[in-house]
Amino acid sequence: MEKKYIVRLSDEEREVLQSIVKKLKSSSQQVRRAHGLLMADVNGPAWTDQMISNTYGGGVKSIENLRKKLVLEGFEAALNRKKRVTPPCPKILDGEQEAKVIAMRLGKPPAGYSNWSLRLLADQVVSLEIAPSISYETIRRTLKKTV
Repeated sequence: MEKKYIVRLSDEEREVLQSIVKKLKSSSQQVRRAHGLLMADVNGPAWTDQMISNTYGGGVKSIENLRKKLVLEGFEAALNRKKRVTPPCPKILDGEQEAKVIAMRLGKPPAGYSNWSLRLLADQVVSLEIAPSISYETIRRTLKKTV
């Protein structure tokens, strides 16, 4: 099968990849990508995707995707992991709401209680309409950041 994305590394890129492979100081994923790119280079060994997959692990499709990323997005994008733009879960409390929760925690607890509990704080946040609904676990994470 004819390869659609051909890997042609410059001398500088090859040196960077060889230093990553030699030192093994980077993440295991980055080392695996470096091995894959070095072996896929047409000016080097020019291994097939199947050979690279069998030797260094990972799937054939991963090697194909690595080639594609190198050709379309460049050397850095192929070697390094893409940073996540948005967090997996959106924040429930903004900075102002977090400040109110922290201030509430530092204040006196309601009558009949000697200390604030996480559940009591969560109930109080909802009753004071700081947030429409909130879990005590979110309160815990918010307070943990400040300690």
